[in-house]
Amino acid sequence: FFGFMGVTAALCFANIGAAYGTAKSGVGISSMGVMNPQLVMRNIIPVVMAGVLGIYGLIVAVIIQGSITSPDTDGATKYSSFTGYAHLSAGLCCGLSGLAAGMAIGIVGDAGVRAVGQQERLFVGMILILIFAEALGLYGLIVALILSQQSYDCSA
Repeated sequence: FFGFMGVTAALCFANIGAAYGTAKSGVGISSMGVMNPQLVMRNIIPVVMAGVLGIYGLIVAVIIQGSITSPDTDGATKYSSFTGYAHLSAGLCCGLSGLAAGMAIGIVGDAGVRAVGQQERLFVGMILILIFAEALGLYGLIVALILSQQSYDCSA
């Protein structure tokens, strides 16, 4: 149960963050594109960075799912509670970090692309802020990968 909840948490929360970041940044790009349509492709970076967060969740979900073992034919399982809790914590770590990073990317992306539409010299500053926001999701991915490797097999 807990392992599957880890899979669900990693994928769902990371994708919610990615969707929010994409939507919020997309609104800013659309608004900025009315005044400066030549900058739309240059300012698509926040949308790409938000989409990467969903990939982080997918990676962790696939790794956790591959580690979940099914019970034997007699009903005995080697998948311990320790392993289930480790997988749950890995999924929550990645998913919630992706959610937070997506919210940050969305807010920064929205305000950033609008500002770049008015003053192009703000582009580098916006990119630096977005990198630090993306790093939050990357930290969650790294810790989730470490946690997903924790396991204990039950002996019959």
